Amino acid sequence: MDNKIDSTINTGRKNGINNVFENGEWWYLGQANGRRRVAANKNHTRMYVNGKYIQKTHPLFKPGHYKSFGDAAFAALERDTKIKQGYVYAISNAAWPEWVKIGKAIDAEDRLNGYQTSSPMRDYKLIHSVYFDDRNVAELKAHAIAQGMAPRKNEWFKMTEEQALEVLGKVANG
Repeated sequence: MDNKIDSTINTGRKNGINNVFENGEWWYLGQANGRRRVAANKNHTRMYVNGKYIQKTHPLFKPGHYKSFGDAAFAALERDTKIKQGYVYAISNAAWPEWVKIGKAIDAEDRLNGYQTSSPMRDYKLIHSVYFDDRNVAELKAHAIAQGMAPRKNEWFKMTEEQALEVLGKVANG
């Protein structure tokens, strides 16, 4: 008994076009038995991972063609590094009352929401954010000013919320 599965689906003539799905790819059958692969990237609202279609209801859905879900996640990071405009912000958390984080983001509220998801108490607070045409340069200036005022651990500074406001004000006013 032959267990081979015929992987060819002929859609017939639909809207004047002959399409065949064969071995995981769509083919256009033109006149004189010509074969051309149908471009898979015509629809920019769909997501494909390793050649497989991902439904819009999938929690990690993001339009595009990716080799893995990790590639899809890092594509957003690459996009974020290319965009200069955005906010420099200061956030705090009641769990560490003496520490303030000074960072950058395209959208400060969205970044705050990202922190909230990792906190069961949802106790991160946006102290203040300022929009800059080049958030990267502004963040570097803010870190330099804050480091001169308080001890530092990465982007967290041992300072009061008032001091963080002062730092953002100095950067905004040049």
